[in-house]
Amino acid sequence: MVVGVIGGGPAGITAAYELAKQGVSVDLYEAGDTLGGLARSMPLWNQTVDLGPHRFFSKVRRVNALWLEVVGRDYAMVNRTTRIYYNGKFFHYPLRPMNALTQLGPVEAVHCVGSYFKERVAPSKRGSLDTFEDWVVDRFGRRLFDIFFRTYSEKLWGISCKELDSDFAAQRIKKLNLLEALKNALQEPKSSTQHQTLVDQFAYPLQGTGMVYQRMGERVENCGGRVFLQTPVQRVLTKDGRACEIELSTGETRSYDSIISSMPISLLVSRLPEVPEAVRESALSLRFRNTILVYLNVQSESLFPDQWLYVHSENVRMGRITNFRNWVPNLNGEERSTILAIEYWANDEDALWASGDASLIQLAQEELRKTGLVADEPVLGGYVLKIRRCYPVYRAGYKAALRPVVDYLKSIQGLQAIGRYGAFKYNNQDHSILMGSLAAENIVRGADHDLWDVNTDYEDYQESALITESGLSQSEDN
Repeated sequence: MVVGVIGGGPAGITAAYELAKQGVSVDLYEAGDTLGGLARSMPLWNQTVDLGPHRFFSKVRRVNALWLEVVGRDYAMVNRTTRIYYNGKFFHYPLRPMNALTQLGPVEAVHCVGSYFKERVAPSKRGSLDTFEDWVVDRFGRRLFDIFFRTYSEKLWGISCKELDSDFAAQRIKKLNLLEALKNALQEPKSSTQHQTLVDQFAYPLQGTGMVYQRMGERVENCGGRVFLQTPVQRVLTKDGRACEIELSTGETRSYDSIISSMPISLLVSRLPEVPEAVRESALSLRFRNTILVYLNVQSESLFPDQWLYVHSENVRMGRITNFRNWVPNLNGEERSTILAIEYWANDEDALWASGDASLIQLAQEELRKTGLVADEPVLGGYVLKIRRCYPVYRAGYKAALRPVVDYLKSIQGLQAIGRYGAFKYNNQDHSILMGSLAAENIVRGADHDLWDVNTDYEDYQESALITESGLSQSEDN
């Protein structure tokens, strides 16, 4: 059996890694020059950086065990500090209402609590809460929604929160509401099943998060597999309802018994031969949001304590700042400066996406000074990285467009779509690792895992750090 894997992000490389370990002949194709996808690392100014903040956590034992199998002892536990920066003040992230109300001051706090109880008495929206705005306003009140949810979300997605599906809120905020959060703040948790949203520690590879996927790639090759970097795939070819070939961008085709794809689902499906026109149109309607990362090398070793900050202030366009000085010392080497990654988001047609590197570096510096997070410290250099199709946009009604696409893919034998791009799911690393592992198991063991079910457990999935300094936590249930 020979398997072709498209995409070297966490999902794709994990699938190839698991297949190669089992003696399956596997070819992995990656369009870029390194493995890891959005979770890759790169050298910059004699230091190591990721593409923004990429911490790893999982509640699933098999995912944690796999991660440790690859990383070994080459990781450290990082005490997480992550906050929201809003109008010159810092707030805990995920949002802790007691902290938020205290920081906002007594007058604004009264307005926020009053806004919440107004929703309880006279809801803005009755019945189904289909949009992100409806979902959050129902649970926090409009005042807190406007302060802590609207601005950042609209920066990220580029659409009104009235147009964003409630799936994003259900996936990221879970069941938490203001009253529950206030009650939890005033009493000790009574059981481990109470709502949990904060990881206080996380395990981080000493050479950056991309180290995990580089090592997986090395293991694939050591087991006889092949990794093709800078080798874009044009499309998957089918015959008699079965995926059978991969066509490269050069026009060359290669035959496979089974194919695993993490290329963007819109490209995969729209380029399939003989795909029904209605399915093609549905696939092309699924949109992704682009990311612009502006790295600034600041001459200081101590700017602020956070690994990353969410910037909710409306007077700047930046949405997130990663401070690589606060992860593990190995990233910084002998350098005495701090590398910050300033994050913006855009669509292909946006003027910001078309901006040149010099103007983006200038914008990032000006906005950083405006926040007060950097005062007079010199900026020694800037570097811009633009990444297309980073975030699947959960526009209201997207599930209706996704459904026929998924049904069509399920009808093609020998083809599995995985990962954030391939499955159109807002995956964390652990979701993608699990998808890749299960996809490999479907091939090697003839299992029947439904990969579309991964990352749909919005009610049950809780962020919980189950890797400790000494390895796997004994408290894992899965």
